[in-house]
Amino acid sequence: MLKNSLIIRQLGVLDYTTVWRSMQRFTDARTDEVDELWLVEHPSVFTQGQAGKEEHLLMPGDIPVVKVDRGGQVTYHGPGQLVIYFMINLRRRKIGVRELVTLIENAIVGSLADFAITAYAKPDAPGVYVENKKVASLGLRVRKGCSFHGLALNVNMDLAPFLRINPCGYAGLEMVQTCDLGGPDTIESANESLVKHLVALLNAQNIKYKTGLDQSYDH
Repeated sequence: MLKNSLIIRQLGVLDYTTVWRSMQRFTDARTDEVDELWLVEHPSVFTQGQAGKEEHLLMPGDIPVVKVDRGGQVTYHGPGQLVIYFMINLRRRKIGVRELVTLIENAIVGSLADFAITAYAKPDAPGVYVENKKVASLGLRVRKGCSFHGLALNVNMDLAPFLRINPCGYAGLEMVQTCDLGGPDTIESANESLVKHLVALLNAQNIKYKTGLDQSYDH
């Protein structure tokens, strides 16, 4: 298998917990050299990182809250948001988690530039911003030298649930989405552009496209 082989896995719409548990099992069981990107949309859910503080959950209401093993505080996932999970062997690639974060941010910035959107990252607050409004969130976990969790890019969704939390732990942080910035208005168009940039920055040489979770770790 080539060193920089990459599987891009389209999962469609799947509930958060199912995918999260599969990420854990995949990471714990992986012995091969192949890295994967998982592309998915989630039904409405708040996820709270390991250091998450309850005070940032303002009014969750009828949207479930899942406490997870990634870094960061609380965020929202919902239909119309592109989520990409990074199942990357950092040890084999000889990159650190900070380098991976920068790579992801650069891919998002480059992708949005394709649509003439000027976006940027902040050194003290992971994610990608447009005019001080957040368009993409990041949260990662590394286990056994391998990453999981990833990014969430707001494409064309209901942003109202973000008002029920302090997004990423920042009170009053305004969220924005690509469809309101003159960018992609479908998951498919956002996916195509962003994956192109990720593949280039990951220097992926042997790319395979698959759909659905592999049954060997989905049980």
